[in-house]
Amino acid sequence: IYARAAADDKAPIMMMLYATDLMKQHDLDPAYNIKIVMDGEEERGSAGLLYSLDKYRSYYDADKLIIMDGPAHPTNDPTLTFGCRGIASAILTVYGPRTSQHSGHYGNYAPNPGFLASNLLASMKDLNGKVLIKGFYDDLIMTPEVKKILNDVPDDQAMINKLIGIAQPDAVGNSYQESLQYPSLNIRGMASGWIGKQTRTIVPDRTIVQLGIRLVMETDGHKMLDLVRKHIEEQGFTVLDREPTEEERLTIPRLARFMGRHGTNAFRTDIDSEMGQWLSKALEKVHGKKPIRIRTMGGTIPVTPMIKELDIPAVIVPMVNMDNNQHSPNENIRVGNLRLGALTCMGILTEKIQ
Repeated sequence: IYARAAADDKAPIMMMLYATDLMKQHDLDPAYNIKIVMDGEEERGSAGLLYSLDKYRSYYDADKLIIMDGPAHPTNDPTLTFGCRGIASAILTVYGPRTSQHSGHYGNYAPNPGFLASNLLASMKDLNGKVLIKGFYDDLIMTPEVKKILNDVPDDQAMINKLIGIAQPDAVGNSYQESLQYPSLNIRGMASGWIGKQTRTIVPDRTIVQLGIRLVMETDGHKMLDLVRKHIEEQGFTVLDREPTEEERLTIPRLARFMGRHGTNAFRTDIDSEMGQWLSKALEKVHGKKPIRIRTMGGTIPVTPMIKELDIPAVIVPMVNMDNNQHSPNENIRVGNLRLGALTCMGILTEKIQ
């Protein structure tokens, strides 16, 4: 079925409704009390939901939180995801001349912010994709127990590479799952001068870089942004939080503006927790096979502050097909996944909590 938001996130809503219909048909009652929260602003940060936490706390109070979002493992087998990465972001502006200048008259004289920014960005990562910023990976511990959990996920690296069209992945982790356990630094977009039919022979006045940092449980958004800012300063830049003054332009050779947003931190629930065991049992009973258990997914769900405020364990139950094209043209939901998802919901709703 092709439609806007078909998989993200209309399908899980329909799966839950189908499950309740099935339970009525078979005279089945839920094994516990249920509260359903439908967040219409998840893609924009869930501001309304988070704002209402204090005022309507009693409505939100619960023992556990199940988040029905995201795609199942590429095998389409039953999947449980026990956490997600967080996200922080920043806008980095590197300055050149006050206004764009003719490259014939001022090339070799006016510093080009495109090259300044390129050299700065290159200092942040090596060619293998590892972040070079001091302290970026300091708080992480990869134990043998964690590695076993990651290796138990039946990923096919060749298939992943073919799916996204790359010959070789970055060398941050030894596998796809391991790479998700580390914070990442990403260039989300860049702009400097003009391109295409609007190309001009100029030295641009500035280069703007949109940066994204995916966070893990062991990292904090404020701290990671501070590490990036400090690294920029160590490369010889004077870092501002505003546009430079005329005096600063005439007296400081390397000027940059850094505007950070700490965003949402990560969350993670222990795989072998009571909640993890309960959900694993429920899915195995209804599907006849053990679910694939993923320690953390790469994306971000902005309800982490809600999880921390309510102080409850949370697990993501992803039920849509991996190739759903979410956020893109031709978003879709596989009809078979609607059926499997309804069975998953029914299995969870009827499995008693020990």
